[in-house]
Order: sequence, then structure tokens, then C-alpha cells
Amino acid sequence: MSDPQTGMLAGKVAIVTGSGQGVGRAIAEGLAKAGAAVVVNDVGVTLTGETENASAADEAAAAIVKAGGRAVGNRDSVADTAGANHIVQQALDSFGRIDIVVNNAGILRDAIFHRMTPEEWRAVIDVHLHGSFNVSRAAATHFRQQSSGAYVHMTSTAGLIGNFGQANYMAAKLGVVGLSRSIAMDLQRFNVRSNCIAPFAWSRMVSSIPTETEADKVRVAKLKQMTPEKIAPMVVFLASDAASGVSGQIFAVRNNEIFLMSQPRPVRGLHRGEGWTPESLAEQLPGAFGPSLTPLERSADVFSWDPV
Repeated sequence: MSDPQTGMLAGKVAIVTGSGQGVGRAIAEGLAKAGAAVVVNDVGVTLTGETENASAADEAAAAIVKAGGRAVGNRDSVADTAGANHIVQQALDSFGRIDIVVNNAGILRDAIFHRMTPEEWRAVIDVHLHGSFNVSRAAATHFRQQSSGAYVHMTSTAGLIGNFGQANYMAAKLGVVGLSRSIAMDLQRFNVRSNCIAPFAWSRMVSSIPTETEADKVRVAKLKQMTPEKIAPMVVFLASDAASGVSGQIFAVRNNEIFLMSQPRPVRGLHRGEGWTPESLAEQLPGAFGPSLTPLERSADVFSWDPV
């Protein structure tokens, strides 16, 4: 554990949502090792949202304290506005300030789109997207007042690229990208930064990947090489003053690889002085744009090589 006075995050206070286990816990431990005091938030539910271990947050916080760090547990739901406000208030009450918000909490309700229920849609949007807004908004007032702060939001290549049977998760995770960029732009003048990470790691969030085919089994075996601890260094960096010039960006972390992800920009253009009709579009657009259309790829199709 780093000295709270000399670590890269010395004197800073962080909130990590969904950090009772998995990627979130590894991030919380990484922030603590870098000198930050951490509010470990977790409601203690299963991957699909049922109560599993209500004391997960307290146990993770206790482990950090035992290792020489500073941490407290919190069981509030990020999907609830009052709960999000209480998470931030607990940081202030326990450690006197708030400097870092890591929006990591999430659940899954996978279903092929034509069978997805409104309840499955809302549950995932509530935790991932509304939860990220709620905690970010609760911290924003304090970040603005102190003219400093850093947000790190967990997105996913499922949203950035695509996956089967995850319309709710894909929409939420791409929504988080828009939220992050908006925060980066709106709070730039207050010296507040906001970035996204798409993490590749073997955790509960990916343990539900089906292994029915031999290709799926090989893919899962590769994923198991990527431990949650590989994500923490990038979070620590983005939360630190060393990343003062980095905001509004999307990164991916895959074992020992770091990627800067592209963001939507014009790829090709067509102009017709007299304007367009449906017929003229049908005649010209497919041939002109066809080679540049984005294929219906999954994350595994784009990240097709073994993690290194």
C-alpha cells in the first residue's frame, strides 16, 4: 500500500461503485494502493440483480484497511437518486472531500431483442446509465466548487462495437459514452475531466458468455487470462493529476494492451447540387458508401487476436 502522503493519488478521495468484487474491487484496491481514500460502494447482488452478499462492500473495504489503506463500505443503490447523494455525502463525512468518481456498477439482463421485456430493458438502463448519471451529478457540485475532479466511467466494447442479445446493455454502455463526453465538455472550465474505459477482464460480467461451441470455449479460455487487476493502473492514471490533459476520451484495456478508441466522425460524403430523391439515392449511395459501411461485427470479431 502506498504512503497516503506520497502516492500518485495522495490526499485524494474516490468513490468506486459496484466495487465489492471483480473489476470494481480491483479498481478500489488499486486506487487505495496509490494513496486514495476509497468509498467502496456495492449493494451486494448477483450478476442479474438478486441479493447475494449484502456485506460485500464492507468486506472489500475491510480488506483495504487491513492492507494499510483507507476505505469505508457503502450499500446504497446507484439507481436511486437519494442513494447516489448519500454515497457522495459518505465520502465527505468520512474523508472530508471527493475527488474521483469511478462508475463501475452494473447488472445484466441478456435477451434476444424480440424477446426482451420492458423490465429487462429498464433494469439495465437504471443501473448502468441512470446510475452513472446519479453519482456523477451528486459529485459535480463539489467538483465545481473546488475546481477539480475526475470521472472514470466503465463502458464496453459490446456498446462500442456490438454483441448479440444485449440491446439493453449496449444502449446503456453507449449512453455512458455520451454522458462522459457531455460531462467533459460542460465541466471543462472547472478543471474537471471525464473519460471512459472499456475493460476486458474475466469477471462476473463476462462469466455469462455461452460456451456451447468450441470457438466459444477457446474465447472464454483467452478471457480468463485477463484479470481484473489489469484494469486498475489505467483508472489510477486517469484519476491522477498526471492525466490533466486527457478528457472526453474512450480507452480499452485488454490484459497488457491499452487502446485509444475512435469516436464517430464523417467517413464519406456525397453531394448533389439539385438535391436528392429516393431514386437518385438508390442509384448512387450503395456504390459510393458500400465499401465504407460498418459491418455488423461483434467485439470478438474486431479484437480477434490473443490478448498479450
